[in-house]
Amino acid sequence: MILVAGPYRSGTNDDPVLIASNVKHMTDTALELYRRGHLPVLGEWYALPLIEAAGSKRTGDSIFNEIFHPVAIRLIDHCTAVLRIGGPSAGADEMVEKGKAAGKIIYYSVDEISTLG
Repeated sequence: MILVAGPYRSGTNDDPVLIASNVKHMTDTALELYRRGHLPVLGEWYALPLIEAAGSKRTGDSIFNEIFHPVAIRLIDHCTAVLRIGGPSAGADEMVEKGKAAGKIIYYSVDEISTLG
């Protein structure tokens, strides 16, 4: 599994349209990885349903913060690598640092990742 780490809220001022655009970019990248034979994962795929179920009222509230980044950090232990994409993002940079600390492979471009047979 490869964790795709990119901006979620960064630079959006929590505008749902801009956040959706960031998620689309990560999801499109995940699809490209899948088509290359890998199993991609986004922390958002796990965190967002949990955040909703826990009763979060808005992006960045205490429930959101309790779950959002910690889910991705837990996922790193189950991944072989982290792929950092997109622009500035403290959260995505944190995933890279956590990945490095856990001895994971860190990629900065899909082109660095081989296609599996």
